[in-house]
Amino acid sequence: MTSWRPVSLGPEFNRFWIGQSVSTVGDRITVFVVPTLMIFVLDASAFQVGIVAMAQYLGIPLLGPLAGMLVDRWDNRRTLLVCDLARLVAVAVIPLAYWRGWLSTPLLFACVAVISGATIFFTVGYLVAVPAVVPKEHLVRAYSRLEGSRSVSEVSGPSLAAGLYGALGVGALIVDAASYLVSALCLRSMRPWGERTVAEGSVWERLTAGFRLNWADPVLRRVVLAAVTLNCGGPVFVTVLPILAYQGLGVSVGVFGAAMSVAAVGALLGAAVAPKAGERLGTGRMLAWALLLHCLVGLGVLAAPALPAGAVIAVTMGCYGFFMSCVNVCSAPVRQSRMSAHHQGVTHAAFRTATWGVIPLAALAGGLAVSLLTGPLGILDAARVTMAGGTLLAACSFLPALRIQRLLDAAERQKPPEADRGDAEPALAEGAS
Repeated sequence: MTSWRPVSLGPEFNRFWIGQSVSTVGDRITVFVVPTLMIFVLDASAFQVGIVAMAQYLGIPLLGPLAGMLVDRWDNRRTLLVCDLARLVAVAVIPLAYWRGWLSTPLLFACVAVISGATIFFTVGYLVAVPAVVPKEHLVRAYSRLEGSRSVSEVSGPSLAAGLYGALGVGALIVDAASYLVSALCLRSMRPWGERTVAEGSVWERLTAGFRLNWADPVLRRVVLAAVTLNCGGPVFVTVLPILAYQGLGVSVGVFGAAMSVAAVGALLGAAVAPKAGERLGTGRMLAWALLLHCLVGLGVLAAPALPAGAVIAVTMGCYGFFMSCVNVCSAPVRQSRMSAHHQGVTHAAFRTATWGVIPLAALAGGLAVSLLTGPLGILDAARVTMAGGTLLAACSFLPALRIQRLLDAAERQKPPEADRGDAEPALAEGAS
């Protein structure tokens, strides 16, 4: 008789999972509170909101390749600990500056940029840590559980953030700072892993290796192209959403927080459905269709104000989050299956740099477009037009992802039974085809 109990991934993964679950809830508080502070406390313009949103991802093009090279050379667990502590300090500075009367848009930009830089190093180390503490055959389950936690944070985070902001104001950010401390303590309790994986090669060789490996492999290349296209349009949508809600539709902080929490239930369902759907359809095929549907459902925001704004945001973002969870759950195992165990750090970092490096410009473009269109169209229509344009651009990510499943199937048929992709080099020769 088959047991209903989920497969255990071991105490080391469980500690890691707990720490990340807590810190992702804290992250949602900061993501919610910072634009709310800018609009209601600093009376910031749409362009200024876009500038600070850009800072959230600024570390990616500036530090991404360097992070991959250094994470390969450093003690991985210690790197994650330092990143958590750096983010704790950067988040705590914001309420302290507010209470001292020093809070400004440039200071917010600086704090968010520091958080971004530390997150780059943490994310690369995080992606290396998961296969270090979880057996290869359970990677999809591990990523699904981590994605599920992220989705739960999106369910609880906005409502929690709205409630904390109503009760504590900017002091709500102290909760996020504390969440990084919890994450650091969980990491500290784990056994050491990944002290050093790579020591050879010049700095330039290590900096460029990840880009070469991503481009040489035909599957990785298509995932990169799909992600770059998605991130050219998606951040426009996300950056403009609070401007549409607060300034265009007149939604209150409480209603917006509740709508986003209801919406994130979809993301939680997506994380639960994606592993089984990926097994039935194929992970690559699931990735392609999830990309397309994730983008197209964003057009649902155009139904407001003809329909109640809170309900429109909740339903639209619920579907948006459902398919985004499917994308995240499927993308990581697809990329992991094509990577060498000895080059994970630089390969992950190059992927992040290439695909997330466009996000700062996309976020800035979203805020700038609303500012330029507000004069002739008004704030509501300016936000609606900008979000629709970003959504349609992002939907083109479906095209490079279409052949991924075919390539994965072909590689599986050609692979010898004893081959282990976790220890083999990516098939560089395939990139010439």
